[in-house]
Order: sequence, then C-alpha cells, then structure tokens
Amino acid sequence: MKTIGLLGGMSWESSAGYYKLINETIKTELGGLHSAKCILFSVDFQEIETYQFSNQWDKSAELLTDACLSLEKAGADYIVICTNTMHKVAEVLQQKINIPILHIAKVTSAELKRNKIKKVGLLGTKFTMEENFYKQIIENDGIEVIIPNQNDRDKISKIIYEELCLGELKEKSKQFYLEVVDRLHQQGAQGVILGCTEIGMLISKSDTAVPLFDTTKIHAVEAALKSLEK
Repeated sequence: MKTIGLLGGMSWESSAGYYKLINETIKTELGGLHSAKCILFSVDFQEIETYQFSNQWDKSAELLTDACLSLEKAGADYIVICTNTMHKVAEVLQQKINIPILHIAKVTSAELKRNKIKKVGLLGTKFTMEENFYKQIIENDGIEVIIPNQNDRDKISKIIYEELCLGELKEKSKQFYLEVVDRLHQQGAQGVILGCTEIGMLISKSDTAVPLFDTTKIHAVEAALKSLEK
C-alpha cells in the first residue's frame, strides 16, 4: 500500500472528511482491520485565507511548498491537496517536489466523463468559479462549465468562508444553495460540481434530483484507490 500525503487544514472541517472517506474506502476494498497509510500536514487556514484575499498567491504557494516538501520527506508517495481553491497553485507546487499531486479537477472531470456529462454547473469559492485554473481542466475534456450569476457567486463564497469553514450548517444557506442548483439545471446543466470541499457538508445527493458531484468524495476515494495500485 502506498502512503498518501494529505495537505489539509483548508479547512480542517473538510480535511476530517477526507480522512474518514479514505479510510472507509480502504476498509471496503480490503476488509478486516485495514486502514489507509497516510501522513497529514495541516496548515493554519487563517494564513492561507489572508493570502487569498490580498492576492498574495505566491506567499501561499511558498507556505504550501514547504508543507509538500515535508510530506515528501516523511515518506508520502503522492500528494492530495484537500481543497479545491488552492489547486490554483498546484502547478507551482508540482515543480518544487518529486512526487505527483493527485489533482482534484482532473479526477472530477474523469468522473463527469464516466457519467456522460456534457454541461455542468460549478459551485465553489469565487476564485474557483471565476478563474480558469479549475474550469479549464474540465473544459479541456470537452465539458461545458457554467457558473451562477454574480450575486449568487458572492453569496455562495460568503457562506463558504463565514459559515461552512467554521462548521456552521444553516438551513437557510442550504435552501439557497439548492435554489442555485436548480437555476443552473434550468440553464442546461446536467449536473452540478460541489467545487469546494466544504459544500458537501451542507447539501448532498438526497436533497435534489439534480446529479451532484461532491469533489471531496471523488478526490478522497480516488486517493484511496491509488494507494492500492501496484
């Protein structure tokens, strides 16, 4: 079994979900008392959030590079960045380390293709929804990506940072997210990507008839399965 290097803490709420999902997958695959071999480096999200909103992505990349190097030195075989937004600097990190990064957008796109999705909605932080570092990977696979309107994007992102990252799950926020999902579906989206690792804490497949693609689950399961590859 390979050792998974988890780069977490962004937020720790969703990182806990990664750990649980990875170990549940290993248990399903191997049975018995088997669990995942993994190493977790959890950063201080307050530092990362400050760099995000002050547009100091180079500073966040330096911080995460040090974390990745620590994981590599500790024996990780590959890196799992437990957040969508910070994949903005994934290429920079990959250039600084000698082990691969399992990219969340790439594994999500593969899942969309398996489900024959041609047009998909995307929810996430404003960075993920509005910039190309994430969408472009999916669009390069021939899948059209649509995003909510400006007002919805602002509110979606605000809920992520001010509620979900703090572990606060509010019913009114859940209903708002589901309304956005419906609006995207009405615009032709065959499904919606939960493109922030905290969103799956708030809404799930059981809440709507629109297919939801939870990136935390997709990424974590793929990370676990990769650890079992020969």
